[in-house]
Amino acid sequence: MKNSQAGQLIYFLLQSIVVGLAIAFIFVNFFPDFLSKITTSGPSASNSSSSEQGPVSYQRAVSAAAPAVVNVYASTVKKQKSHPLFQDPLFQRFFGKPQQEVRRDNNLGSGVLIGEQGYILTNAHVVRAADEILVTINDGRQAFASLEGMDDETDLAVLKIQLDKLPILTLGDSHALRVGDVVLAIGNPYDFGQTVTQGIVSATGRKRLGITTFEDFIQTDADINPGNSGGALISARGELVGINTAIISSSGGSQGIGLAIPIHLALDVMRQLIEVGQVVRGWLGVEAQQLPMDIADAAGLNQGGVLIAGTLQGGPADAAGIMPGDILLEIDNQQLSNPQQLIHLISQYKPDTTINIRLLHGWKEKTLTAVVSQRPTFKQK
Repeated sequence: MKNSQAGQLIYFLLQSIVVGLAIAFIFVNFFPDFLSKITTSGPSASNSSSSEQGPVSYQRAVSAAAPAVVNVYASTVKKQKSHPLFQDPLFQRFFGKPQQEVRRDNNLGSGVLIGEQGYILTNAHVVRAADEILVTINDGRQAFASLEGMDDETDLAVLKIQLDKLPILTLGDSHALRVGDVVLAIGNPYDFGQTVTQGIVSATGRKRLGITTFEDFIQTDADINPGNSGGALISARGELVGINTAIISSSGGSQGIGLAIPIHLALDVMRQLIEVGQVVRGWLGVEAQQLPMDIADAAGLNQGGVLIAGTLQGGPADAAGIMPGDILLEIDNQQLSNPQQLIHLISQYKPDTTINIRLLHGWKEKTLTAVVSQRPTFKQK
């Protein structure tokens, strides 16, 4: 009895094996795609596909933008003062007139070609006081550049070179940048040659840093070092979104806080420097301070305001009747919260524009009108 049961079990197993082999033979020969679909739909396949969703290279973005990023070498020639003995006629009679020693100071930076006319955007601090500016393009060509204009209050300058077949860089929308967007910084740090670093947008609209008068910086953690100033900040698609300008560092090297001027602001400055020779901004002629909390509480101001510490005699504010101690609340129905906002807001008005100002004068609210004039040029040393 046991032998018959064992025989039946063996027969059943052999029968199952033969049927399985037959089914496998049919699928392998007549349905070869079926097994590949099962393999690619398994757990390991889903992990590999998800890992390939992000970009594995930014080569296309860099290839599109890098040719338009240039190296800028600004040289300043200084004549050394000679010893008074060398100017003595008797000394010169015997030894001749000595040649005056010349010292050449070099400043290194980067720049970005905008358009085919040879205009280059860079930082003002790179070319300020330069006697000679040499530009090296990514393809190896060199040319001396002329300084078309400089705006110290945004730390921007426009150069021009006379070369043909210049590369074109696609302009991006800096207004559309979001925190977390991938960005790449291209420049010439430490004169190493063109270098690319990668990071993300850490913040937008950074102000009140004391770097320039008009600040609206893009903050990034892409490595920016000396020599990167004036270089390009591009998106992951290779579009120009900013001009690298400064770093926040205690050591002088990159510590993950880089600042770039948004391209929409840089292009507006560039246009005015080319067309007018300067940037035209509105001006009120006031010295403003942050409103102290105790004064704000005493005046019942929950929404802030700006304290006027002084007015320029004969200036627009003085002519309108604004006095030291007044608290400006609104300009053309726009609430004021700090002095930087006031300066930025007034600068956007064209000269000779009439504005309405709501303020507190002697704890009494009143509304005045003022005529904005052109902001004087303030040069950095």
